[in-house]
Amino acid sequence: MDSAPNIPPGTDEVVAVFDSAGRPVGSAARSRVYAEGLWHASAGVLVRSGDGKRLYVHRRSDTKTVFAGHHDCLAGGVVDPGETPEEAAARELAEELGVTGVGLTPIAAVAWDGHWQGMRLRCHLYAYETHWDGPIVHQASEIAAGWWWTPHELVTHLRDPQWPFVPDTRALLEDYLVTPDR
Repeated sequence: MDSAPNIPPGTDEVVAVFDSAGRPVGSAARSRVYAEGLWHASAGVLVRSGDGKRLYVHRRSDTKTVFAGHHDCLAGGVVDPGETPEEAAARELAEELGVTGVGLTPIAAVAWDGHWQGMRLRCHLYAYETHWDGPIVHQASEIAAGWWWTPHELVTHLRDPQWPFVPDTRALLEDYLVTPDR
């Protein structure tokens, strides 16, 4: 979920920095956040079909800074300075999938302390849900492919620890997705 487009030479996106309790404490360049394992926040949206029977799943591009080529079911990314997690989720949903003008319902939150290719990643994660039957327009630099699955299909894949799925989303949503009637 930690949507990190490749950073062009000479630029480095500034993101909000949080303490371990989830309170904003400042900002720093994304490269510093990753290099030093600083706490930050990320928010994403689980997109369900209008009838709620299907979930949108995608594969991240192979050029992403973190979790390249992994699958995910959240359109999301880091929280910018001065932005709420819900604002970040709505912004990322529009950027990554072209979905705008929808309501977001909070569904999960967790603090995740993990690793990616030797980097310590510590992130407060926030998930929202929406329903959508309109067109999906991928941001090519972020998403390589996408499709609709039933919750059962997604959970079946999540139960395979070898399936390349974004680990922070797995930690955030696994219990939510395996709960019956969702």
